[in-house]
Amino acid sequence: MSAHDGEVESFAGKWWQFLPLRNALLAALVAGGCFAAESFVGLSQSIANPIYIAAIVLGGFHWIREGLEDLIRKRKVGIEVLMISATAGAALLGMWDEAAALVVLYGAAEGLEEFTYARTRASIRSLLDLAPKEARILGEGDVEQTIPADQLKVGSRFVVRPGEGIVTDGVVLQGRSSVNEAAITGESLPVDKSPGSKVFAGSINTEGALTIEASTAFADNTLSKIIHLVEQAQSEKGQAQQWIDRFGRRYSPLVLISAVLLIVVPWAMGLDIDAWARRAIVLLVAAAPCALIMSMPMAMASGIGAAGKRGILIKGGAHLEHLATITLVAFDKTGTLTLGKPAVTDIAPVGINADELLAKAASVEHFSQHPLAQAIVAAADEKKLTRPEAKDFQSITGGGARAVVDGQTWLIGSPALMREMNIELGDLDARIAQYQAEGKTAVVAINDNKAAGVIAMQDQLRPEAHRVIEQLHRLGIRTVMLTGDNRVTGESVARRLGIDDVRAELKPDAKVAAIKELELSEKVLMVGDGVNDAPALASATCGVAMGAVGTDAAIEAADIALMADDLKQLPIAIAFGRKARRVSTQNIVLSIGVLLVMIPLALLGVIGIAMTVAVHEAAELLAVANGLRAAKARLPRQPPGI
Repeated sequence: MSAHDGEVESFAGKWWQFLPLRNALLAALVAGGCFAAESFVGLSQSIANPIYIAAIVLGGFHWIREGLEDLIRKRKVGIEVLMISATAGAALLGMWDEAAALVVLYGAAEGLEEFTYARTRASIRSLLDLAPKEARILGEGDVEQTIPADQLKVGSRFVVRPGEGIVTDGVVLQGRSSVNEAAITGESLPVDKSPGSKVFAGSINTEGALTIEASTAFADNTLSKIIHLVEQAQSEKGQAQQWIDRFGRRYSPLVLISAVLLIVVPWAMGLDIDAWARRAIVLLVAAAPCALIMSMPMAMASGIGAAGKRGILIKGGAHLEHLATITLVAFDKTGTLTLGKPAVTDIAPVGINADELLAKAASVEHFSQHPLAQAIVAAADEKKLTRPEAKDFQSITGGGARAVVDGQTWLIGSPALMREMNIELGDLDARIAQYQAEGKTAVVAINDNKAAGVIAMQDQLRPEAHRVIEQLHRLGIRTVMLTGDNRVTGESVARRLGIDDVRAELKPDAKVAAIKELELSEKVLMVGDGVNDAPALASATCGVAMGAVGTDAAIEAADIALMADDLKQLPIAIAFGRKARRVSTQNIVLSIGVLLVMIPLALLGVIGIAMTVAVHEAAELLAVANGLRAAKARLPRQPPGI
């Protein structure tokens, strides 16, 4: 049911400090004591009834107020109105002890439900505690001054010492350290930071001191955005929950009308009105769909909240539902399955050794900003090769560069450029064809118009990509890669990762068309690395943006955002969706089963108010407790030998 606004939203204490629960407990003591006095001491009704009335007021104040507000202001007949009617009916029949029992048990169940929901929300809001409440800023002359965190401005410089939390998002100006960003990205391993690195609020500095320039105010930092998005997502309802809500709005008035008819018709027929009035009161309680109404919200809130704490932002119950239905995952290639950075994989020298060829090529490419050139330089630096000085560097239009190294003219460029320049490559042509068939990019080195060798490069696969594909397959999900790259490269990557299908040479509009075609027979989840894939992300059943931390546009573009640049979170997100659906289905079956059993028993007069309330509230609390299990999603175990 609904929560008591700010009181519930902000509560994070112990259960006995929660006012609705505390009042229900006190009401139970009052009513229980009165019932014991009636049974064993013979307390008179004239004394007992006022005590029961006091218990009813104390235990029902919160939910009775809420029900009356819905009825008067919104013209809404909700579950609270059914319970109010049942309580009033029992009182009119002189069953004050039964009326008090109804109020106490219902109030206790409501209080426990709202307390559980409040604690779920509070667990997300507690992330804010990771960000310090004060900032140590640097003023004029680099003099340190401590100010409240909410007074920190964009552009302020602040110092974070080892072991301290980072107040807000920013860029490192001075210092080197490792920072634990688990609260933001879900990644447990610390990330190295140096001047120019981005840092985020709530991260913990583990080693050296850092001087940081704030890029956001405290209220607008990444941690605050995550909390806001998760809270907003928990309040957004999926299609199944919307159907249940619509059902409840129509069903509750029908129950109330049925209870009235159960009194009026026997009265008109001259039957025993007291007996039928009791059945009507029992029906109001037995038919109240509390467990059904709560069958999904707790599971959805738990799943979204738990995923959010792992750096998986699911932007609403509908998207969590969609995750449970996914049968096909479509991946962008560059930046999603690969790192988006080419690296040297093969060196085929002619007349010199491989290290000398790499060193000379790196000397030439040192002046170029092209990704392939940077890969050659990085490979030489990784092997700690000495790069000779290059002179007279010249960039050549068409994919190459020329420079003088050790008195010799070296030309580094694509095979196509060499053919245009009529440079004979001899036996290297076969080696180049082999590399290209493997999906690699070949760069030729020419020394004084003679072929000196070939260097092959390839975009590197994400280390976790192969395992993620295996996990998806164990979940029964097929995979497809949608790439703008050439078919040879695309098929090579797909083959190495075990991807089921590949569609290559796709422009953005062609990716959208491919998604729409796949959607004709599948529920498709599209994974991309942000804004460039936005059209395809929007077209799929569910869109997932990779590495969205610090990127507002990526968060906005997708239904789900993986805050860390970590593909391993994808199967976990799907597991959360499936767990939430299983738990919700169990709750729905339970709640409908209880209604199907209790309503006939109420109409036949087999059960009384106290028993009905006990069973009714037990079912509701069981639905709430089961809903919390959605926070504990697990991937299927890996079979032996994989």
